[in-house]
Amino acid sequence: MSAFGADPTVRPMSLTASLDDSSVTAAPGEETALPLRILNSGSTVEEYRFEVVGACAAWSTVEPATLSLYPGDSQTVSLVLRPPRDSTVLAGETTFGIRVVPTSEQGDTVVPEGRVTVLPFTETTAELVPRSSHGAWRGRHQLAVDNRGNTPATVRLGAQSGTERARVTFAADALQIAPGRAEFGKLRIRPAKRVWRGTPVTHPFQVVATPVVAEGQDPVAPVVLDGSYQQEPILPRWLPRALITAAVLLIALVGLWYALLRPAVKSAAREAITPDAVRSAAAADKSKAPDNGSTAGTGSGGGDSSGANGGSPKPSPSPSPGASDGATAAAAAAPTSAQVQVRDSVGGGSNTSTALQVPSGHTFQLTDIVVQNPQGDAGTLVVSSGRGAPVLRLALENFRDSDYHFVTPILVPAGGKVTMTVDCRKVGKPVNAPTPSRCAESLFLGGTMRTDTAG
Repeated sequence: MSAFGADPTVRPMSLTASLDDSSVTAAPGEETALPLRILNSGSTVEEYRFEVVGACAAWSTVEPATLSLYPGDSQTVSLVLRPPRDSTVLAGETTFGIRVVPTSEQGDTVVPEGRVTVLPFTETTAELVPRSSHGAWRGRHQLAVDNRGNTPATVRLGAQSGTERARVTFAADALQIAPGRAEFGKLRIRPAKRVWRGTPVTHPFQVVATPVVAEGQDPVAPVVLDGSYQQEPILPRWLPRALITAAVLLIALVGLWYALLRPAVKSAAREAITPDAVRSAAAADKSKAPDNGSTAGTGSGGGDSSGANGGSPKPSPSPSPGASDGATAAAAAAPTSAQVQVRDSVGGGSNTSTALQVPSGHTFQLTDIVVQNPQGDAGTLVVSSGRGAPVLRLALENFRDSDYHFVTPILVPAGGKVTMTVDCRKVGKPVNAPTPSRCAESLFLGGTMRTDTAG
């Protein structure tokens, strides 16, 4: 029984078909013709059609495709084999059959068989990926080799540098590639010397992929590819600029500290000096003053130096005639502080309150003033010493807390008053609190109450 469905030992009496040669060799990409003789041994005119069966049917035809014969006549048709020159048809031997089918008697089919040997061929292509590389330490590439032939290929890999300043090596010296497949060879370029800084250096090189052909085959030209590796400096170009930029930023931050943050810290320290702290310090100095003299004198009794809410401070006790010079100096210049709060309604005119009134026989040396506008009111605030021009004239909307310190004290003579006058135009609104009905400002002052000595 034939492999293609017919028994070659049984021949119908009306048809005879035979190949001139049962074995043929076909080269990929070329045509090969094999004669097939047809004999009509019947008694009627017959038309025959031909079908190629087997693995080579896709690239084989019979010419002509149909044939008409008179009884007793014979003619020859050709089996034309055209194997493509690619990896889809592998090299080697394969069987085929030609089915000869009579038009009138389709059951009297004849299938002569043969063998075709497809010759091997080698064809490779290669691509360097990437063509150019860069880096400070080494360059990395891959050589992609495609086997476009119809037989397994062995490809030897080689490389050479265009200069002596770099060495090119492959991870493997050869690649085994199946038909229609691709394999990758890893390639490294190592420079002979390091470049720490400066201009990058370019190293050109070549890679060669040489197919190994079997005996009897024509030699195949190797594939030569050019590539390059750019060796970059280890220290990047932007490093000096980055260092300069960092230095400029550091200087700017230091300047910002001295220009903005440091004054804010000083202001916070000044605000920490509350009237209670100043009064406590003054009381401590008074308690220590009698211990500085050799003989303690008896005084006429101390008074409170605070003039808060319009009160007048009493002078410090005078030392007895037998007191020492140190005790006299301490009693003659006593630290004094006072505070006052003024409330004023909108549209009702200004309101004035006295913070301190200087007693008879004394002179007050004013050195420190702290004014507070906690509600954020709008209007005018005037601090006056009772004689001459006001000490301070401020717009309330310009501050919340403000302090003033005088190197040269402002002298307020006996009987003089330090007052604060507020003229409210708009009542402020504290954060997270109900809106008050009146403006409210506070004044705190500090200085030294000096006892006048007779000339």
